Order: sequence, then C-alpha cells, then structure tokens
Amino acid sequence: MLENIGYLAAVLTTFSFLPQAVLTLRTRKTDEISLIMYLMLNVGIACWLVYGLVRDDLAIILANSVTLLFSLPILLVKGSNKLAGRE
Repeated sequence: MLENIGYLAAVLTTFSFLPQAVLTLRTRKTDEISLIMYLMLNVGIACWLVYGLVRDDLAIILANSVTLLFSLPILLVKGSNKLAGRE
C-alpha cells in the first residue's frame, strides 16, 4: 500500500508539469517564468534521477525521468528566449 502511494505521488507531481510544457512549446512565451527557478528545478530533478539510479529505485527513476522530459524543454525555451533578447 505504501509503495502505491509513492507511485501515485510520482504520477501526480510528474504530470503536473505537462500543461506548462505543452503551453510553453506551443506559444514559446516564457516571459513570466523564472529562469533561475527552472534551472534549479532541473538540476534538482537530475540529482533525484541519479539518486534513484544509484539506489535502483524504479519509482524515483521513472518519476524523475519523465519530469525531466517535461521540465527541460521549458528551461531550454526560456534560455533560448533570454539569449535571443525576446524577454
């Protein structure tokens, strides 16, 4: 039962990034998104992924792999917009 709660938490928190990722990729608008926040978030997610790999914990590995897949494009678009002077 406890493991199922962990998987549910992983699914909910992971897929919470999907609407923002879709919106950002569709509109390319990132002026109201914090670059520092998304940079810190993606580094933290990558650290959790490494932690999960070292511990061989499938829930942590899956959740953070998918979260990184949704969160990293937002960071890349934000960084691209910043470098191009669109913000």
